[in-house]
Amino acid sequence: MSVKNQFSKYAKEYQNHNIIQQIVAKSLVRELTSQPKRILELGCGSGQVFSHISWEIDFYKAIDFSASMCELHPKASNIEIKCFDFDTQEFINEIKNDSYDIVLSSSALQWSKDLSKIIKHISYITNEVNAVLFTSNTFKTIQKITKIKSPILDESSIKKAFSKYFKCEFETIMYKLEFDDKKELFDYIKKSGVSGGNTSLDFKEAKKLYKEYDLNYLEFEVIFVKTISKL
Repeated sequence: MSVKNQFSKYAKEYQNHNIIQQIVAKSLVRELTSQPKRILELGCGSGQVFSHISWEIDFYKAIDFSASMCELHPKASNIEIKCFDFDTQEFINEIKNDSYDIVLSSSALQWSKDLSKIIKHISYITNEVNAVLFTSNTFKTIQKITKIKSPILDESSIKKAFSKYFKCEFETIMYKLEFDDKKELFDYIKKSGVSGGNTSLDFKEAKKLYKEYDLNYLEFEVIFVKTISKL
């Protein structure tokens, strides 16, 4: 199952299974030191970041690759919602003539096949980026048990991609989400969207994981990226 399908399949339920994403979206907006008027958001989902913007804006372009997520995003005359995959030329063509006070992104860019290329093109259209990405240390213990490599970028690759075009501040945070029982924990993995469809274990692997996973929490590692200036 592709990442896109994993999100679309659970688009309606996703609201209840993305607690960590909600926390980081709120933190991302709270960390802003100004009130930008022209904003581009990458990976807008159903509008979590947008819901925390409390000031008047002139223009908001919200981009997500899941059409079902885009449908859920708040609409207004100064909001433009587009369905694109960041790794495509179509996306680059869509933004290349734009200019923004800031580019925001929460829990989305870690899926990129070429993050460096995206950051390069973003650097042409804005001086400021505030982003938060999950790192490959998310579900670290699960990976250890199943020996399945994380589908998302590791911390150093993320830092490298941003640092190529911007001087940045980075902060890495590990969140632990606790559950009352194992079934609830495993349901969460399936529906949270963080796994990106890479949890399709066969029966034997799933059984092994269920047996050996003895934590009552899931691990999520996120990196907050704040650009200070362009290089």
